[in-house]
Amino acid sequence: MAKQPDDPYALLVADVYHVAGEMRRNGERIAATAGQTQARWQLMSVVSEGDWTVADAARRLGVSRQGVQRVADELVAEGLASYTLNPRHQRSPHLRLTERGQSALVTITAAARRANQRMVRLLSDEELAKTRAVLRRIITALEGS
Repeated sequence: MAKQPDDPYALLVADVYHVAGEMRRNGERIAATAGQTQARWQLMSVVSEGDWTVADAARRLGVSRQGVQRVADELVAEGLASYTLNPRHQRSPHLRLTERGQSALVTITAAARRANQRMVRLLSDEELAKTRAVLRRIITALEGS
């Protein structure tokens, strides 16, 4: 087994990747309550308000446009979303949730709220605020590099 680095930042990075993986697995379980995947949940959340093209949603999610296009096409094929006219760009329609898509998102959001409450009981408001503040500082520093 490889020795852990003594660099505190490297250890933090390892922990962040670990927690991200656990959050993804938890997100998959939550999304499954409505027969969806985490990728679909994320996209439905983004496009649930406002006018979003696939490219806009991909930028917001920090993933490839092609991957978002595949998920968007699946949502449309299953009647959870539809493409609507984008007056600013004829070849880049807006993606909007249908009533069925909104209903699925409500189901997933309720399940997420229940799961989040379990975590909130483990951490104080102060711990959550401090953790968020540190993560925001790291994000800002990384975005500026």
